Amino acid sequence: MTTKSNNKKQVIDKFKTHAQDTGSPEVQVALLSQRIGNVADHLKSHSHDNHSRRGLLSMINKRRRLLHFLMRKAPDRYQDIIGKLDLPK
Repeated sequence: MTTKSNNKKQVIDKFKTHAQDTGSPEVQVALLSQRIGNVADHLKSHSHDNHSRRGLLSMINKRRRLLHFLMRKAPDRYQDIIGKLDLPK
């Protein structure tokens, strides 16, 4: 396995809600947060890469929508994921 898949597997293992979980909102938010960090680091050294900037904005919006869903449906799970990922709100 490559490091990218190992990192993804570690994030899934850390945030999964049951044994076969790969798609819960918590896992999706955690994976998006990891990708957002990677793209943000890329943009620090490649500031003119507007295509990556657009992708970053779409990932941020998708994470925001997932967090809003969690906030409405399961406020306790929302608070838990916010605390684990050190996200604002």
